[in-house]
This record gives sequence, structure tokens and C-alpha cells, in this order.
Amino acid sequence: MRKIYLIFLLAMTISGLAQNKQVLYNFSSIPQSLLVNPGTDISYKYYFGVPLLSGISANLGSSSFSAYDLFANNGVDFNTKLRNAVNKASKNDKVSVNQQVELFSGGFKVGGRESKAYVSFGVYQEADFFMYVPKDLALLALDGNKNYIGKSFDLSQLTAKAEVISVFHVGYHKKVSDKLVLGGRAKLYSSGLNATTTKNSGYIYTGNSNTTMYNQIISSNLELKTSGIAEFRKDDYNGSVASDIAKNTFLGGNLGLGFDAGITYYPKKNIQLTASVIDVGFIRHSKDVETITYKGYYQYEGVNPNFTNPEKPENVFDEFEAAIPRDTVYGKYTTWRPVKFNASFQYSFGESRSDEECNCVSKGETEYLNGVGAQLFAMSTPRTPLVALTAFYRRTLFENLQVKATYTIDSFSSKNIGFGLSTNLGKFNLYAMVDNILEYKDITKANSATFQFGLNFIFKENSEYY
Repeated sequence: MRKIYLIFLLAMTISGLAQNKQVLYNFSSIPQSLLVNPGTDISYKYYFGVPLLSGISANLGSSSFSAYDLFANNGVDFNTKLRNAVNKASKNDKVSVNQQVELFSGGFKVGGRESKAYVSFGVYQEADFFMYVPKDLALLALDGNKNYIGKSFDLSQLTAKAEVISVFHVGYHKKVSDKLVLGGRAKLYSSGLNATTTKNSGYIYTGNSNTTMYNQIISSNLELKTSGIAEFRKDDYNGSVASDIAKNTFLGGNLGLGFDAGITYYPKKNIQLTASVIDVGFIRHSKDVETITYKGYYQYEGVNPNFTNPEKPENVFDEFEAAIPRDTVYGKYTTWRPVKFNASFQYSFGESRSDEECNCVSKGETEYLNGVGAQLFAMSTPRTPLVALTAFYRRTLFENLQVKATYTIDSFSSKNIGFGLSTNLGKFNLYAMVDNILEYKDITKANSATFQFGLNFIFKENSEYY
């Protein structure tokens, strides 16, 4: 059982990366760039995404070790690999998994022909998982406390959040002047499943005793809040877990509100500054809620107690349960969405006067074939923010083909090179993006891997389509 627990813990650890979408950010030929900055400088007559295929993304990674470290066929015993992976990890290593599927999306110009205001809307499903690696608990599960006499195992390292939600959104975007673009987006969140454990404290300590072999102390203040999960654990439940989670996710579960805001500013014609804040919001959990706690203090003097066998010694298990009882309450609670912040600087050069570029500027405006710059990303977590810094190069190769290359430094990798392209075939738009491409020669050794893909129909704002 101990090994099963540890394998599960490490499997979760190698499956996460922060929600940074640095290739998509400010890639203005793609309508989905509005989701990471509602103030992106784009202008379409109207567009709509191919249902279920307009925006698919997933982020996978690890900040300390890779799948190769655990499963390489190199003659090393798996238990040794497992122990090495745990020892290599730090309590500050982070796990963040994000998956997103856009169900449908669209946008259109509002006002007259000369108007520069746009409305966008859509629905997407999103799954989030975030955890700090609880190294002390992993060591305790793997080795026990035999070799750690005098060490205090910190229970506050247990910090994790998981959620499956749908997001209904509508945005407004306007080019106020030739220099300024503003945008905002309102969001309605519907949570189908949530598990949050972030307010934990306590320790497990084993020391030598003057009168007996050991003095063991467990001081526990653990709390797990859940919604949308309790019904599946009932003895009389006979439904479909997948279908019930899906039903709860789409306005059948717990609701919340949020907003995005963004800006693009041109101090000079070829210099661009942008910023956005995404997912400032909350979800109020009131349906199918449980808060499970283990709070108390237990001290035992003697040999190490075996809590998995209540008959040896006969009364230890009962004493432990009485000292640190499991309690369940059913009160409402609120969770906050992980807030994301983006900012960028871009310098453009290489003029082009074509009116058929895919970002569809008005006739007479200057187009640039090249752009270089930098982007800052930060995301809130229960402890300290996740931060990433990206340098990028954007290039228009042909009238209907744009590419973007990025180099990103974050807590997961210092050599993350990404690449994205967007192409228009008539009104049909296809985009694809990948991250950490240097590791694709052996993906099992990668600390991170990201992909994004989507299909849209874009109707350009020029005389051809009026």
C-alpha cells in the first residue's frame, strides 16, 4: 500500500506545468489570443470556432524529474529509482496541470462600418491541478521513520487543489484610438468537482525516550474541502461518475463569477506594450460539499505503533482514533481562481503595405513583417507566485502565414524553446503550437511538454467580404 501511494504521488508530480501560454499570447492572427489578453489588437468582421476543435490545449511537466528517471530500462531497480526521485525532489517543487477544451466560440463587430468595437463569447471546459510536492510525507511513506529518529515530518507541506469547471464568457474589445486598445471579459464559472487542501499544519515526530524505546508525537491539523465528490462515495450510488461530473460541470453544480482585463498601447507606431490580468474570480461551493478534518494531538511511548493493525498492540489504534478523530462537516466554502498576469514589450520592423495580412488592419496602416520582444508571466498559488520570462520573435512569412518562436525560463526549465504557426486558407484558420521542442527527440526525458491546436473560420474586415 505504501508503494502504491508513492507511485501515485510521483505520477502526479511528473504531470504538471504552469498555465503559461506564451506562444499564444499576443499572437493576434488567432482569435483565441483574446482569452489570454482581451485587449489584444485584433479586428475581424466576425469569426467562429469549429465546435470542440477551436481550442485544445494541455500542459505536462515536472520541476524535478522526468518519466525517464522512473521507468528507464537501464538495469536500475525501480525501488532505487523511486527513492532517488523522492530525494531529488524539494518541498518547493511545484506541480500544475492544466487542460482546456473550447466547446464553441465566436465574435463579431458591433456598430457601423467605421466602428472599432467587438464582442466575443464562448464556453470552454477546464481542468486544473496544483500541488507542492510534500517531500516529508513522501519520505515517510517510502522509508518509514526508522532512519529519521529525531526528525520532525512537516504536515504543512501538504498543499493541493484540483478542479473541473466550465466557463461561460462574453467579452468587449475596442480600439479607442490608433495608440490604445482596451478589452474586458465577464465570466460565469460552474464547478463540477473540487478538492482543496491548503490550510494544513502539524508534524509527526519520533525520538528516543528515557524510559522506553521511542517517544512518538503526532500533532495534526489537516483539512480537506470537497464539492461534487461525496455522492460518488455513497454505498447506494449507482450512476455514471463521468456523466454526473459532466452534468454538474455545465451549470448543474457550484457557481462563481470572474473577469479578465487587458490593454495594448503603442507609444510609437512600431513599439507595442501589452498587459492583461486573467481569472480574477471565485466559486461558491454549496452543493454536495464536505469538509473532512483530522485535528488533534497524540503521543505514544514504546515501540513504533502499527496503525494498520488495530490488534497489535490492542489499544493503540483506538487511542489514535480517539486522539485525532476524523470529523466531517457540510458547510459552504469559497475558492479563488488562480490569477494570471501577463505583460509584454514588442519592437516591430520590416514594413509591409499589404492589405491582405491575416490581422486585417485598415487600409493605409503600416504593417511590419517582424517583431521581437519579451513577455512576463505570473500566476498566483497558495504560497508564492509562479513566474516565467519569455523572449520571442514573430515573423510574417507569407500573406496568410505567421510564425512565432519563443525562449522561456521558468521553474520547470531554463531551455524551453517553443514554436507556433497560424495560417489562413481562405476563411479557414488553422493554428498549432508546441513547447520545449528540444526534448521531443526523447519526450520521456522532458521536464515539460505543451501543445495547443485549433480551427476557426475568420471573416476579414476588408472590401473582399463586404
